Amino acid sequence: MANPVLSPARAGIESSADDSRGARRLLRLFDRALIGLVEGACALLLAAEIIVLLAGVTSRYVLHAPLVWSDELAGMMFLWLSMLGAVLALRHGEHMRMTALVSRLSPARRAFVDTLAIVLSLGCLGLILVPAYGYASGEMAIVTPALEVSGAWRALALPVGAALMLMVGFIRLASVARVRHVMIAVAATAVVAGAFVWLGPWLESIGRANLIVFFVGVVAVGIFSGVPICFSFALATLGYLGLTTFTPLEVIVGRMDEGMSHLVLLAVPLFVFLGLMIEMTGMARAMIHFLASLVGHVRGGLSYVLIGTMYLVSGISGSKVADMAAIAPVLFPEMKARGAKEGDLVALLSTAGAQTETVPPSIVLITIGSVTGLSISALFTAGLLPAAVLAAMLCFVVWLRYRKTSLGDAPRLKRREIGRLFLIALPALALPFVIRAAVVEGVATATEVSTIGIVYSMIVGLLVYRRFEWARLSRMLVEAATLSGAIIFIIGCATAMAWALTQSGFSQDLAQLMSGLPGGAYAFLGISIVVFILLGSVLEGIPAIVLFGPLLFPIARMAGVNEIHYAIVVILSMGVGLFSPPFGVGYYSACAVAKDDPDKGMRPIIGYMAALIVGLILIAAVPWISTGFL
Repeated sequence: MANPVLSPARAGIESSADDSRGARRLLRLFDRALIGLVEGACALLLAAEIIVLLAGVTSRYVLHAPLVWSDELAGMMFLWLSMLGAVLALRHGEHMRMTALVSRLSPARRAFVDTLAIVLSLGCLGLILVPAYGYASGEMAIVTPALEVSGAWRALALPVGAALMLMVGFIRLASVARVRHVMIAVAATAVVAGAFVWLGPWLESIGRANLIVFFVGVVAVGIFSGVPICFSFALATLGYLGLTTFTPLEVIVGRMDEGMSHLVLLAVPLFVFLGLMIEMTGMARAMIHFLASLVGHVRGGLSYVLIGTMYLVSGISGSKVADMAAIAPVLFPEMKARGAKEGDLVALLSTAGAQTETVPPSIVLITIGSVTGLSISALFTAGLLPAAVLAAMLCFVVWLRYRKTSLGDAPRLKRREIGRLFLIALPALALPFVIRAAVVEGVATATEVSTIGIVYSMIVGLLVYRRFEWARLSRMLVEAATLSGAIIFIIGCATAMAWALTQSGFSQDLAQLMSGLPGGAYAFLGISIVVFILLGSVLEGIPAIVLFGPLLFPIARMAGVNEIHYAIVVILSMGVGLFSPPFGVGYYSACAVAKDDPDKGMRPIIGYMAALIVGLILIAAVPWISTGFL
């Protein structure tokens, strides 16, 4: 018997295994150090944004001495925050993607499809990297007006962010993917890319039919394969412009920069952080307990509380998952104890998320205002009543379902106890009104007002509720930056894609088609509702808004539809699609929060969705619901 110590083959195998383990250990250490640096930078950038914007508000409104450089500095930091947040989103798998089809595959096939998605994302980033560096180099000669520094300091965020995402993607590929899957995915990607290059002259010769190849075919294959939506958009745009036009790819990066640099979008990370503050300080729990004291004793009372609480809390965090996660753990145990069925709970939670899409300060409202030029203040005012109409429709369904249900052991609280809970909840209930008043009265812009909310929440948490976890602040800043990075990066990619569609002449053709429809404004609204419900179920709200908003809003104006009214109808339509099974990712998010099987909610959600659609048709047919208080 051979001595294993002296066996060359055995020694070679053990040496190879040791080397592999050592390499993986080094890779993990490098990954941990890299992500730690990016997380620290994101936390510092977001904290600095809050300080700079708050200083701007204080200087302008209190001291009457505006800081001319505050917006410029905030804008520079914001692009870096967005790109670094996108790096974290890629690292943690938080970029928006459709997984309804991929999740139905067997584990082995799903692992290969996930590997293919990473390879395609890396290919997209590789195509962006060089043009992004060229774009940043071109910005070097531009001097900013207030700070008088080179524009390259801001634009370098694009190539640096792309390079970091490439590194993170390669690390993820090396850590989780099988070598065989990687080789097959790379080979398949190379073959398809080569075929597109070979077919380039033919694609150019077929004219606008190539739009179907890239913006329908490539986008659909990417999205349904689980490739993050942002990279699906970018791949289609890069392929179309690179193979069928003579447009330099630096132009795509410029359009991405334009889409990501709207200062109003800075409200996204700030409101996400504000939502986390509301949960951490106990403000959300105080609101829930007060509403439960009012109607908790009636049939289905806690279902009304869920709807009302979503109305009050929703829109502040910028994440429906965060809203639902703050509410469900407080209400669901008691609702189940009173006999509510799990499927009905997740169905109501999902549809309550859909009905509150227009409750200010909704991130979707801010996004649609940034890409269409509509007044954020007008959108905030217009969004309240339509959401209340949909809430009333959901309450009607709850009444129908629970009118014959036993009250169980739910006690009716005395007025003194209700008054006590009201006083406890009053500081929390006042927050939405403080935010709206600050915008309407001109104290702060829609971007700056979140800083007022953050300071207000800190004061209330420290002095009123005596609940403030300082140790969580850094993690909350990172969470806000990660979610915001995913949102802002997809806005940049969708902006580039919308620009490419506009340059192709597609927008003019679409305008002629839509404006020539019989039935006028109501036919246009009806088609828009159907289209955006479908888009919302596949693309989610923000990508669909950024992609189609600049194309359809001018058509709405030509058709005689009030743009504010149209914005509300579009947002609610996408909300219905987002939370509709089987494709709506919002529905599966609600199931994840409720820790429930998605199949259980399929039947109960039909009645709630029907109520939302009836309410949506009512809102579309009666413009006053959206515009009556403007």
